[in-house]
Amino acid sequence: MIGFTFSFGTLLLLIVLVVIASSIRIFREYERGVVFMLGRFWKVKGPGLVLIIPVIQQAVRMDLRTIVFDVPPQDVITRDNVSVKVNAVVYFRVVDPEKAVIQVAKFFEATSQLSQTTLRAVLGKHELDALLAEREQLNADIQQTLDAQTDAWGIKVSNVEIKHVDINESMIRAIARQAEAERERRAKVIHADGELQASQKLLEAAQTLAREPQAMQLRYLQTLTTIAADKNSTIVFPLPIDLLATLLNRR
Repeated sequence: MIGFTFSFGTLLLLIVLVVIASSIRIFREYERGVVFMLGRFWKVKGPGLVLIIPVIQQAVRMDLRTIVFDVPPQDVITRDNVSVKVNAVVYFRVVDPEKAVIQVAKFFEATSQLSQTTLRAVLGKHELDALLAEREQLNADIQQTLDAQTDAWGIKVSNVEIKHVDINESMIRAIARQAEAERERRAKVIHADGELQASQKLLEAAQTLAREPQAMQLRYLQTLTTIAADKNSTIVFPLPIDLLATLLNRR
């Protein structure tokens, strides 16, 4: 009888210890516990020590740290019908544990699949030049689109970064030819602008010399000085009739 009583008391003590141990939950600073009571949502608890009533209550542990997801390369057809492969990195985290548990079955898989489809949809609206030159704006567009759709799941998409844009060899050669043609066009435009500015300056100089005969005389003298410095044996220098008339009148 004594042995039976001792065994029953020990068993009861073990049951109590097991119940107490199973009712204790410890959540770290970056964790929260979504507690359900008899299948219905009760509250979000943590961090720290949390007591859960066995059988009656259940707790789902949620991690609130930022998750880095590497989007695998996606085949994207741009608006100008160029096929490219693009991959990106998405940074997101759980901001509402209740929604992340109740509104979506597996928030990580749902967010990753949504990231892939959104990447193709947003980049497909832009041309290849924008895809190569305006990455910051495209990153912001993808981030805003993702964040708007994951808000109902309690997920915050904080950042999206496009990593690589892979283009086939034929398109790379076409881009190189286009860049070379663009450089030649700019060079011709710059040369034409220089010619135009030079002609304008020459016209202004000619008009100034026409208004001032003394300036024309000084210009001829400067030209004689320049020619004499070349050590030529014979110099043929035309004189305008106006200059001779001026000299004759003075004489």
